[in-house]
Amino acid sequence: MDRLEFLKRLGALTVGASLIGVDVNAMTTEAEEIPEIAASEKIKTKMPEMDAKLDKPVTVLVLGAGSRGSTYAQYAEKFPKSMKVVGVADLNTYRRNRMAKKHNIPKENQFGHFNDALSKPKFADAVIVATPDNLHYEPCMKALALGYDVLVEKPVAPTEKECRAILKQAHKYNRIVAVCHVLRYAPYYVALKQVVDSGAIGDLVNIQHFEPIRYAHMAHSYVRGNWPLADKTTPIILAKSCHDLDIMRWIIGKPCESIAAEGSLYLFRPENMPKGATERCIDNVGGGDCPHEKECPFSSKHIYIDRRQHLYVFDIPRKTPELIREQLKVTNYGRCVFRCNNDQCDHYVAIMRFQDGVTASFSMDAFTPYGGRRTRIMGTKGFIEGDMKSFTFYDFRSQHKSVWDQKVSEVAEYKGSGHGGGDHLLVRDFLRAVSAQDAKLLSSTIDVSIESHVMGFMAEKSRKSNKKVAIKM
Repeated sequence: MDRLEFLKRLGALTVGASLIGVDVNAMTTEAEEIPEIAASEKIKTKMPEMDAKLDKPVTVLVLGAGSRGSTYAQYAEKFPKSMKVVGVADLNTYRRNRMAKKHNIPKENQFGHFNDALSKPKFADAVIVATPDNLHYEPCMKALALGYDVLVEKPVAPTEKECRAILKQAHKYNRIVAVCHVLRYAPYYVALKQVVDSGAIGDLVNIQHFEPIRYAHMAHSYVRGNWPLADKTTPIILAKSCHDLDIMRWIIGKPCESIAAEGSLYLFRPENMPKGATERCIDNVGGGDCPHEKECPFSSKHIYIDRRQHLYVFDIPRKTPELIREQLKVTNYGRCVFRCNNDQCDHYVAIMRFQDGVTASFSMDAFTPYGGRRTRIMGTKGFIEGDMKSFTFYDFRSQHKSVWDQKVSEVAEYKGSGHGGGDHLLVRDFLRAVSAQDAKLLSSTIDVSIESHVMGFMAEKSRKSNKKVAIKM
């Protein structure tokens, strides 16, 4: 795909637009020089437009009405002329009914199991597969065979074999498959890649990339929640950090040739449980709270009631402390983090060699008080450092620095779109691709996304074998 056309489509910016505020629509195809800008000057840039602006709305069947499925379906609420949700499948009655009500889905298109939805003749243009990770493969394969275009949540599937099978199925039926590598669509990362591609930093030599999970997020998702077991769901390097491997591969723009990884489950193990800890943090059977509840940072009361974090997981009409407490009595979210029989790594590191000797290092860690990825990019002429909210470009020769900063959360159009606006910008481009039947309108096609998945599978192979592993596509 022509890079300039891709950036125009996302409403993103060339180096000139990123650093001096030039309107993207007025740009030439030639890369512009980096001006000498005073140190720490903040540069304003034009936001991408969210609306797909289609002549006819693309109709969509949503498989999985949880957090991710609901996020993508919200696009239809904001831009009904571009997208219409006409079907939903979810075993959870509350979630299914909630989505059906929001989108006025007829009763005959409301299903419990995804197999029920896919047993009917094709009745929509596209399918969104937002089922649990280990339930992506079957609905994706069936939807493609029925003639649907597909937007599939990452990771595409829990095994390399299944990922490659979905790629083969997409080619067999000539269907469009987009993968929810939403960071590719976030304005921050698009602008970051544009600076790299312009040659402003010279040759890219090395990337250092860090994903801080946050202590509460780790306990919520990968100890108590939906992804506690690597073999039954997906290894955390894919379940959580599939985005990160993909972003590094995308920015470098060259294939990864080898990877070596280390990591383990350090803290959340039965032998690390404080003496006298109870089965649940609060309201245990027989009465009483855990004697360590008031000082434990992973206390379910601390996370869900006091801090009111991750409440989307509770399928209750009102998120009151009383109703949340009732949920903590009966769900895994109320269990002691040292009693959850989990095995996902809580810290993970990997080093990678890409074509032409480019290297990258990646670190993922549960034990941080903040989220938001941190990235450093080293080139022969310059250096970039960013935190998903802003990045600073340092020019070696001029000794000047320029700052890209865009607080998308303050723009009304981006409200409700996570990953820095990337969630809904992904949906926008998927709808455009389906409407035009042109996969080139996407960045995260199944073809380009499978490689970063293979990087994750090979990282796990390296971690378990304690050997450096070659990557072959």
